[in-house]
Amino acid sequence: MFDAWFWLWIGLTVALCIAEVFTAGFFLLPFGLGAAGAAVANWLGAGESLQWIVFGGLGMLALAGFRVLGVRVAPPRPEGFAGDRLNGKRGFVTAAVRPLGQGGMVKVEREEWRAQSDDGAEIPKGAEVEVVRMEGARVIVRRIGGTS
Repeated sequence: MFDAWFWLWIGLTVALCIAEVFTAGFFLLPFGLGAAGAAVANWLGAGESLQWIVFGGLGMLALAGFRVLGVRVAPPRPEGFAGDRLNGKRGFVTAAVRPLGQGGMVKVEREEWRAQSDDGAEIPKGAEVEVVRMEGARVIVRRIGGTS
């Protein structure tokens, strides 16, 4: 009654659904559902080509559905995520920022960072700065005030 393709689809369904438990992002589960759909198609007497079409089509449809659902239920990404969280923040220079990235430290909020000026100019100790962007573990800053 059940041929080898049926058992292949059932095995693939189980394997993909179990593998989803160990991964993030709901990528394997939709294709597990596609494999289950292909098993049903096999049971209904569909040919191998149609089974592959059901597998791929149902898998892609389920993947798209999970993505839409994920966007709706996921909390919004916080403003200034990861390395961008310091962009626009103000701080002050704790060690003079010299041309060509030599030396230079700034304190932004409660953290101290290696710094480089955005225009290559020297910024003296005590000057107020604004973070323009981050490059690796270094902040690129712009002077916004005089020395203090």
